[in-house]
Amino acid sequence: MVFIENNQSKIEVTNELRELIEVVIDKALKYEGIQFNYDVNVYLVDNEAIKEINKEYRKIDKETDVLSFPMIDFRERGSYEVFEEDFDPETNNVLLGEIVLSLEKAFEQSKEYEHPFIREVAFLIVHSVLHLLGYDHEVEDERKAMRQKEEEILHSLGITR
Repeated sequence: MVFIENNQSKIEVTNELRELIEVVIDKALKYEGIQFNYDVNVYLVDNEAIKEINKEYRKIDKETDVLSFPMIDFRERGSYEVFEEDFDPETNNVLLGEIVLSLEKAFEQSKEYEHPFIREVAFLIVHSVLHLLGYDHEVEDERKAMRQKEEEILHSLGITR
């Protein structure tokens, strides 16, 4: 289940945007073979809020577009083993993690890259979901693999540049 909390007032959060976020998360997780019930918390913020979070958790004093906070440490990509203690006894879901998305930054980047705002949000959500699953882009090979997966997932949703 996807929980979305809007903590900003600069960009209107429509039902269409909420549905997009839910669909993109579900598609990305299915693409990666997740077969258990999951929870993902999504916090929609502005640039000021994400700058503070980035400073607190990453010691980087500047705004960014999206931050990912995984709750499960998947040791091997593509092998998403979970254990009984990973499941919430009340919901029988696994909390995969939290996504903090600056809608303000996503809007700015959509203008900069000259593509629709919806495409930018979808890309950032896919990117963040892959981080929740243990992907990273610190080295070139991993960056390429992550970028290819991002594009494949977006393409499967009919979301293109």
